[in-house]
Amino acid sequence: MTVDPPSFTDVVASGLLVDPTVIAGDPATARDITAVAVMMLPEIGPWLRPNQLLVTSTTVLARLAGTIGDFTARLGRNKIAGLVVRLEEGCELPGGIADDVAFPIVTTSDDIVAGHEFAQGLAEMAKTQVDSVLRADHLRRGLLEIVMAGGGYKALADGVAQSLGGAVLITTPDGRQTCRAGADADFCWLASTAALDSTGRVRTDALDGGLGLHRFDDEYVAIAAISANGIDHGRLVLFCPGRTLASEDLYLVEQAATVCALVVSRELAVSAVEEKHRANFVRDLLRGRGGDPEQVIVHAQMFGWNLDRNIVVVAVEPDVLDDDAPTAPARLPVLERQARAFVGAVAGRDPGAAVTALATEIVIVMGESSDTMTLVHELVAQVRGAGGGGRLPFGVGVSRAASSTADLPALYSQARTALEVGRKITGAWAVTHFDDLGVYRLLSLVEDTDELESFARETLKDLTDETAEAQDMRRTLEVLLATNINIAETARQLHFHYNTLRYRVAKLEKMLGPFTAHPELRLDLSLALKIIAMRGINS
Repeated sequence: MTVDPPSFTDVVASGLLVDPTVIAGDPATARDITAVAVMMLPEIGPWLRPNQLLVTSTTVLARLAGTIGDFTARLGRNKIAGLVVRLEEGCELPGGIADDVAFPIVTTSDDIVAGHEFAQGLAEMAKTQVDSVLRADHLRRGLLEIVMAGGGYKALADGVAQSLGGAVLITTPDGRQTCRAGADADFCWLASTAALDSTGRVRTDALDGGLGLHRFDDEYVAIAAISANGIDHGRLVLFCPGRTLASEDLYLVEQAATVCALVVSRELAVSAVEEKHRANFVRDLLRGRGGDPEQVIVHAQMFGWNLDRNIVVVAVEPDVLDDDAPTAPARLPVLERQARAFVGAVAGRDPGAAVTALATEIVIVMGESSDTMTLVHELVAQVRGAGGGGRLPFGVGVSRAASSTADLPALYSQARTALEVGRKITGAWAVTHFDDLGVYRLLSLVEDTDELESFARETLKDLTDETAEAQDMRRTLEVLLATNINIAETARQLHFHYNTLRYRVAKLEKMLGPFTAHPELRLDLSLALKIIAMRGINS
């Protein structure tokens, strides 16, 4: 028989607490209590569960790293049933603790009553938390020695895996793997679970925000955020098939992630200076101020770039959208995140390519391949993932190939034209080669855009209206022109009856003129339709 969990009021009245006093919230509307938990240290996150009655003291609350408002808000997000605070001599309640809380807060004058039925397991939980602090201190010391010796992510991953006895992944905030440590069999197990998508990316969005303990059958994965200066830089993932991970393991992973953040801060300081020099050099190349091609090639080699070959320029620009919803911690700007994603994707396919984030775009100077567009599509697919690093859409333009760095300004102009026109024609996620633009290349050179739009409206007349009928008739006209006025083929493509299409042709000619008999008018209509597609008139 299933027993309903006790209410908050029943637990408080059960004799568990000494002199309980409600100072905030409404006990009558509180969640039923499924467990009582103790909070012996400020970093209580790994031990929080919904419907808990959390017991702590004023001494512990005084040691919180953040504000009391942030702490109670976090408890509310974790849907605890209530908070019990033991009042200790010489340590008062934090100011504002009772402000705008979503659960009852009760004070008590003494420890909870030992031996009470609701107090079972609390002593063991308290001991576990204290032991975790000691283990975390030992772990931090070992990892800090690695950092002080100049070790990076790979060395830290090895250290965490050895200390915690499992396999470790370090990823970007959106789950792309940057390094790993542990047994191959463990990674094979992880790949078989829903923790990874088909591209090998950790599903940081699908797994309850990506943080915490996640269960897959009888195994667990612990994931913590690597954040520095309030910015989210990635995830530290621990898994150990065959050993059950618990809250204390998540706590240790969170502490290890704080040391990983030191490596982030160190590398950011170094890369910021290097990136500034790289970006300035690329800007000069794209403006034709790079100097003699032989000197440019030598200078580029200092950055690890190979420009002594046939090269193409790829321009990548994020779509103008509102950035991500607020997160804790905040994330890097979209452009920088996508630039890092492209650096990782390009490194595995063309190590000598230059990838640089400029003010509003990412510019890639890479070698020409046997099928450059296939390679570009592979890069985009890797960055985008299964909805992935490219969760926020971007457009891509690809230039022709050239054999000299002196041609870079022209190649960049081609890539920008392909990007801008391709985005107008295709929309989000457009990947466009300059040679695929056709007549759009010529239309993009017309500076008087008002004249273009006027020509389109005068040529297509009522077909430029915003109505569904106008859009439907435009589609009919497009297919007619594409099939060179082949009525039967147009009817087949549009799934119309032959007579229905002949009626539509008569209606279009009455509106636009006898285009079936005049090639010049068909050319005007075709150009007008392309102007609408490119300029976004009524799109």
